[in-house]
Amino acid sequence: MASTSVLPETAPELLPILDDLHRREPIFHRPAFPTTMSPDYWEVGASGRRYSRDFILETLTLHPPIDAEVAHWQTTDFVLQQLAPNTYLLTYTLDQTGRVTRRSTLWHKVQEGWQILYHQGTIVSPEALQEANTVPT
Repeated sequence: MASTSVLPETAPELLPILDDLHRREPIFHRPAFPTTMSPDYWEVGASGRRYSRDFILETLTLHPPIDAEVAHWQTTDFVLQQLAPNTYLLTYTLDQTGRVTRRSTLWHKVQEGWQILYHQGTIVSPEALQEANTVPT
């Protein structure tokens, strides 16, 4: 049975934006790029729980996040898709030294810079890690 990639390719004209957003992920874990959330930001964590912007801000205050670079976390498989004017979906894989998640972030470009509209993380099972990023055709 043949396989094809399930990852779309980033359009060439989006590569400069992909480069800019790539440096900002994983969100909350890049001190050089402070995260700005939209006032109506929310997220779904790897646990499946939904979190509000206020909850995230409070949590970040009480528990400062780990610096991804210092912790040697690896990000791969970045893909960027434009959804609307100035609005983009960024997807990637994050390996936190053995805990692997697929991540998606909705980014919106405003006059002041980048804002996050939404974020989600999904834990990758050990079985899925052994499979390629392909599906049967």
